[in-house]
Amino acid sequence: MGAEGWCLLLCLAFSGAANVAERQWQAVDVVLDCFLMEEGGHHGGFASSENMVKAVLVLRQVPVPDDGSLEGLTDFQVDTLTKDNPLITFEASVNLVQIPQAEALLHADCSGKEVTCEISRYFLQPRPEATVETAVWFITNVQVSGGGPGVSMVMKTLEDAENEAVLHPTLKLPLSPQGTVRTAVEFQVTTQTPSLNFLLGSTASLHCGYSVAPGLDVTSVEWRLQHKGSGQLVYHWTMGQGQAKREGATLEPGQLLTAGDASLTLPSLTLQDEGAYICQITTSLFRAQQVIQLDIQASPKVRLSLLNAAPPATLICNVAGYYPLDVSVTWTREEQGGSPAPVSGASLSNLRRSPAGTYSISSSLTVEPSSVGATYTCQVTHVSLEEPLGAHAWVAPPVAEQKSALGVLLASILFVLTLLFLGLQRRQGRWHMSATLPAQSTVGREPKRNTTLRPAEVTPAQTTAESL
Repeated sequence: MGAEGWCLLLCLAFSGAANVAERQWQAVDVVLDCFLMEEGGHHGGFASSENMVKAVLVLRQVPVPDDGSLEGLTDFQVDTLTKDNPLITFEASVNLVQIPQAEALLHADCSGKEVTCEISRYFLQPRPEATVETAVWFITNVQVSGGGPGVSMVMKTLEDAENEAVLHPTLKLPLSPQGTVRTAVEFQVTTQTPSLNFLLGSTASLHCGYSVAPGLDVTSVEWRLQHKGSGQLVYHWTMGQGQAKREGATLEPGQLLTAGDASLTLPSLTLQDEGAYICQITTSLFRAQQVIQLDIQASPKVRLSLLNAAPPATLICNVAGYYPLDVSVTWTREEQGGSPAPVSGASLSNLRRSPAGTYSISSSLTVEPSSVGATYTCQVTHVSLEEPLGAHAWVAPPVAEQKSALGVLLASILFVLTLLFLGLQRRQGRWHMSATLPAQSTVGREPKRNTTLRPAEVTPAQTTAESL
């Protein structure tokens, strides 16, 4: 059983553990599947040789926080390796340095992440004094996928107490009685965040830490920026003095010497700050580095306008001030009471770039005539946005249809008003005639008199006269 089976046992122990309120520290063996680069030596970073063989690295008794998941976990046994296909096994003691990212390495496979591990020969920096070294050094570069930490460790082989130790057939190094190459980690450089994204104008902190064995002193710290084939010095610290080549770049000397923290702070980010940052730490014997990729982003601003109202109307969606280059612009159309539907046929303008380096582009859409009008939406998708950004515009029906509808409405109103007016005039005429008719019948003629006397109205005098 190799490192893969060992991790399976660890995952089972982790899944069956009970949660505890307070975490404690426990020393465990961290086992990593690695590749040994048999040719070429280098001063840090991953080797490029194609001659690789499988190997196993066992970090012995590394202190890690224990939340109860490590209960019952036993130390790694060398005899658990497959005997018919023995692997080169490196045992590394970590008593001289700290491995702050050991917990992430221990639980990487259980978290569904991959660990890349490469081991290669390491050659010391030239020294003025002539010394004879019988030990051999190796450097191990470990990287956890998914934005996990990266660690570079310099390991020194340990002399076996037995003078007649068996030598490894290819490495020509003495083996322990268990058949392993025994080493000790004397120097390590690590980063918690090998890949970072920051918005334009914000402040970035690039983490870089280290740990050295007693008797070794840090002599210099250097931050360099590599981007598009060119490199430049960003910050340099040596013997207690720091010099910033990039305006505003800072490194805390107190944290550097006491806490092993060589992190770099960059305020007011511009697009010129984007690239791969190399944190290189040098001691009197060793030099190792970590690479942090810094990507700058700028969120787009979206503005939607109507170029002309006459049919066919044209909408212009202006997307400005974004970075990086890739952006997606889509259109939808929604009539009143309906649901949004995608619209095709939009065209893009030429790409424009501002002096600050951000991009702008416009998308134009010719609107199809609609008798009821519709709402058009320009939707922009960009890596800097958590969700798509949209702008809306209402496009009214064509003017001719509006005039026709308005004419019908006005004609209807005039017709109703005319009927009301005629009706009112007719009623007023009838009232006037009824009021003036009696006065007109007495003009120009005498009123009729009733000459017939009723019998009761004849007097005695009148009767006597008639009889004479």
